[in-house]
Amino acid sequence: MESKSVEILLIEDNPYEAELTIRGLKKHNFANNLHHIDDGADALDFIFERGKYKDHLSGLPKLILLDIKLPRVDGIEILRQIKANDKTKSIPVVILTSSKENQDVKACYELGVNSYIVKPVDFDSFSKAVADLGMYWMLLNTAPVFK
Repeated sequence: MESKSVEILLIEDNPYEAELTIRGLKKHNFANNLHHIDDGADALDFIFERGKYKDHLSGLPKLILLDIKLPRVDGIEILRQIKANDKTKSIPVVILTSSKENQDVKACYELGVNSYIVKPVDFDSFSKAVADLGMYWMLLNTAPVFK
């Protein structure tokens, strides 16, 4: 398993959209310590260091980019579990989805999401949105340090 620290955890099941996100982050040098998972249950195992990830020892990510529609466990349930756990609740979670449904937006904010972004359709807009995310959450935002 990976032993380096994961800064960004991308949870996205669509390979095309995952690649666009990764390319956008790489273009602006925010993908050095990125880990991509395409399944909701695996994402929870990674975050909570259980199952096949119980010995990965990479620590908590500094930022989670989370899609809503995922196999096995959806993004809203992942968000619910992250924000309900004292160990993980302070990790910034950004929903990055194609859903503009008000019920999804409302549910995510009620659970404590840090930001909800509807994916732009064209690559240039998407790349800029991802770069702005990386710039804000990785460089500008000050997060607490827990030991």
